[in-house]
Amino acid sequence: MADSQLIAGLDLGTTKVCAIVGELTDDGVDIIGIGSVASKGLKKGVVVNIDSTVQAIRAAIDQAETMAGCQIKTVYAGIAGSHVRGMNKEGVAAITSREVGEEDVERVLEQSKAIPLPSDRQVLHVLPQEYIVDDQDGITKPVGMSGVRLEARVHVVTAATASVQNIIKCAQRCDLEVAEVVLEPLASAYAVLNDDEKEIGVALIDIGGGTTDLIVYVGGAAVHTSVIPIGGLNITGDIAQGMRTPLAEAERIKLKYGCAAANMIDPNDEIEVPSVGGRAARVEKRKDLVDIIEARVEEIFQAAHHTLKETGYIDMLGSGIVLCGGTTQLDGMPELAEHVLRMQARRAFPIGVGGLSDVVKSPAYATAVGLVKYGAERLILERGRRPVRQTQRGQGAWFGSFQHWFREVF
Repeated sequence: MADSQLIAGLDLGTTKVCAIVGELTDDGVDIIGIGSVASKGLKKGVVVNIDSTVQAIRAAIDQAETMAGCQIKTVYAGIAGSHVRGMNKEGVAAITSREVGEEDVERVLEQSKAIPLPSDRQVLHVLPQEYIVDDQDGITKPVGMSGVRLEARVHVVTAATASVQNIIKCAQRCDLEVAEVVLEPLASAYAVLNDDEKEIGVALIDIGGGTTDLIVYVGGAAVHTSVIPIGGLNITGDIAQGMRTPLAEAERIKLKYGCAAANMIDPNDEIEVPSVGGRAARVEKRKDLVDIIEARVEEIFQAAHHTLKETGYIDMLGSGIVLCGGTTQLDGMPELAEHVLRMQARRAFPIGVGGLSDVVKSPAYATAVGLVKYGAERLILERGRRPVRQTQRGQGAWFGSFQHWFREVF
């Protein structure tokens, strides 16, 4: 590789905005910059205050740029929220020259997403599951195969146009270009799942602050996506109500003393709980706190179980459940998931990256790292077609990219 390329992922969450910069090298992707700030401009994954969101994006980008020593110009932005819908569709196209070419594949994918949509919705992703050439199914790469009829089975993800445009608008106000808006659980899957899990069957449950995102893989392809409108903030709210403490203190004691399984703690443990209105702090049983957390987390997993049963894929998940997202850092999460969903579960961390890999080794960074890996895959696909420069690392890096482009073209 004559020169490296940089990719930036922007995770717009309900509780935090996270920007991560990765460097695409011959050995893969190295994480070189991280920025994370609290966010108050989103609710359940949707922008509700543009000014607050813009401020958070600027702060996160500034942190990432300072750490990476680069200037971010383009980002892959994540999107979530209850407005996201997923459906499985099929497309058919004639093979023009009796041998499948790239243009045939593009045409059949375009045909498969030609679905009637309201004017306020748009197609976000078309994720291929398998191709069928004449009567031969189970094909993942049809280019070069002989036949006269090409079919595609795909998973189509749609989103509210307003939500997509608001994310783009916030980024543009920070002088950023959005290369692509990416479904957040899809990005998380890029970061934490391996090919074997996708092939055998796995459900990824990404529990964030405002929503719980679900994506299911069977036979190596995405077959279901959905969003449950409950997340970590609901747990915090329950604690504030049940323990009669301010929201900020509820979040603090959740992180410090929280656990998702009551049978994993000593029932005699006590904690100090601040009161509201300037009253003196109280000593309470830790078990009371954990009971509140367990009840809400169990509700989330029961909703996920119900969704998986409705899809019909629940008996095809040989790899079980994979958990990520900031809320899954609570002790007892995998154990409770196994109890409720009745299958094996694990807590996942981003894999397959170098550089600052120890810093991003947390379920909370799964989406942001996944956006970088998603962008890296797009750059690799583009590498043979045209030079793409996502960010610039000063004038020297720009000139190196220009030299590389000049050599490739001339």
